[in-house]
Amino acid sequence: MAIAGAGVAVLVAGSLTWTSANAAEDASPSIKTLSSTSASKLASKLTSDIKGDAGSYYDAKAKKLVVNVTDQDAKAKVEAEGAVGKIVQHTMAQLESTKDALTEQDITGTSRIVDVKSNKVVITADRTVKGEKLAQLKKQAKAEGSKVEMQRTAGKYTTKIAGGDAIHGDGGRCSLGFNVTLDGKPAFLTAGHCSTAIASWSEEEGGPEIAKSGDGKFPGNDYGIATFTGDTEHPSEVDLYNGSTQKISAAAEAEVGMKVTRSGSTTQVHDGEVKAVDASVSYPEGTVDGLIQTDVCAEPGDSGGSLFSEDKAIGLTSGGSGDCSAGGETFFQPVPAALEALGAELP
Repeated sequence: MAIAGAGVAVLVAGSLTWTSANAAEDASPSIKTLSSTSASKLASKLTSDIKGDAGSYYDAKAKKLVVNVTDQDAKAKVEAEGAVGKIVQHTMAQLESTKDALTEQDITGTSRIVDVKSNKVVITADRTVKGEKLAQLKKQAKAEGSKVEMQRTAGKYTTKIAGGDAIHGDGGRCSLGFNVTLDGKPAFLTAGHCSTAIASWSEEEGGPEIAKSGDGKFPGNDYGIATFTGDTEHPSEVDLYNGSTQKISAAAEAEVGMKVTRSGSTTQVHDGEVKAVDASVSYPEGTVDGLIQTDVCAEPGDSGGSLFSEDKAIGLTSGGSGDCSAGGETFFQPVPAALEALGAELP
């Protein structure tokens, strides 16, 4: 069997409301039409050059890069390079410091992101946060003033090892994310909450072993690796569930506004957009930091699976909320960070 990327789910509850920027209002004749790849490169250059960087995002509909700035001089510099300059109140450093401080106070059942579009830290509390915990959270948010927005979700943040695409173990079934090599040997990435809970994997429930779990981390991060022990084919591809696959050539960092696709055996293939990076989610088992938040749906059975953009590996399914009937959002462990921590490489 050729195992391509697919997914289980660590599904979390909630749905965030996003404020979209009107790039057209700030447009000038010098603003360039850019691909997501070109926008990512320009964003890295501009945000590293600008003092008081306030973040950036890709407007996929308009195909323009929007860069947040805090003064007119920076706005002019950004627009001279072909991006849209949007004046905001808070720098990225201020928002990240606020988010980190809130994460240190850590209340189970909450998530925290820096939403570059609204220029705020968004805290979402699930249905378990009530009474004294809710009062404490509201007090924390109020103390940060205009830098923080608080939201509620009717669901519950939780991890769920359930159905996935063909990797089974005692007590659960997860999904393969991306095939890789480790010390020259074939292996695959999956979610850390899968690899730290299950030691041996098979292609079918009760079938012969095909791989053994190696290093992994959860909570804190949510990545893990398993090394193949049999002769299973391991192409650098993702299953598209239509008889074809998507070739994966490299890993890439997520950018806000990036169009992405998730593959998983429970709900198969779904598309969406990156809404935030460096999200923190407090599961009952502990907090996971540095996650990608998207509006892609997922359900139990999709965890560990592949998030990709064209031929680039972006993330591993960690958790989410909602479902693929009503919609929802899903969090992903970034692939580049997982590869670096594990010492693995894409084939």
